[in-house]
Amino acid sequence: MGRVRPVAVLASRVRYEEKRIFAALERRGVAFTHVDTRRFGAELEGAPDGPPEYAAALNREISHSRALYASLLLEARGVATVNTSEAIAVCGDKVRTSLLLRRAGIPTPRTAVALSPEEGADAAERLGFPVVIKPLTGSWGRLVAAVHDRAQAETVLEHRAALPSPQQHIIYLQEFVDKPGRDVRVIVAGDEVVGATYRYSDGWRTNAARGARSAPCPPTPELTEPARAAARAVGGGVLGVDLVEGPAGPLVLEVNHAVEFQGFQQAHGDAVDVADAIVSHVLDAASGARSREAV
Repeated sequence: MGRVRPVAVLASRVRYEEKRIFAALERRGVAFTHVDTRRFGAELEGAPDGPPEYAAALNREISHSRALYASLLLEARGVATVNTSEAIAVCGDKVRTSLLLRRAGIPTPRTAVALSPEEGADAAERLGFPVVIKPLTGSWGRLVAAVHDRAQAETVLEHRAALPSPQQHIIYLQEFVDKPGRDVRVIVAGDEVVGATYRYSDGWRTNAARGARSAPCPPTPELTEPARAAARAVGGGVLGVDLVEGPAGPLVLEVNHAVEFQGFQQAHGDAVDVADAIVSHVLDAASGARSREAV
């Protein structure tokens, strides 16, 4: 009998979510090891002998760059990763995400992209004010601005033009959706919808990291079907799908590959166990990898 290969949990910071995941793995008796991505590396030459070191890897790294390249390196060594490097790359780029959602026929807000800040104000005007200007990458609502006329747009875009990163000079704009003071977060693990929450805020941004209040949301088909379809469109995995309730029905705002779920879990209490659902999906990935090894 070969040795039991552990599940790797990749994280440079152990937060509420990672502690819950460690506890869920322990309850199931699953061997695991915490890999600090700041201390992780791999040689590219030569394939390792025998099966991969890990049964699977759950990528919980908060740095998008480290998360992407950690999954790439592990996949090259035959390790099943959750999430995959492709899903991380897509979710980390709002343009790529929007194109895949549109191709899959998933309702989203009207969106425009300009390839320079100078063109951004014209693109905003064509889209129609008010519009929301977002960075291509990032989370927690940082560098997101709602502008109500061309003068405001030009002020925001002037700031963007001064930023050193060329990626910040690509302008991503969405229509401002008149929502009922909340949005919806749906967590999907594989094909399973784990649950949904409303996120309420006194401002127009409803990110939990900015103090939004979470409350249970009934997981109706009107919400779960587009969320599940959005998760499939970006490659699947453990994903947080954000929706807004527009006048004509729910619209998918974005798909997040690094799911934080403290507010979500606290809103649901014992009725939902997000960490356990994540572990179930990782074990399914490990089982699928073993089956492929046996062929």
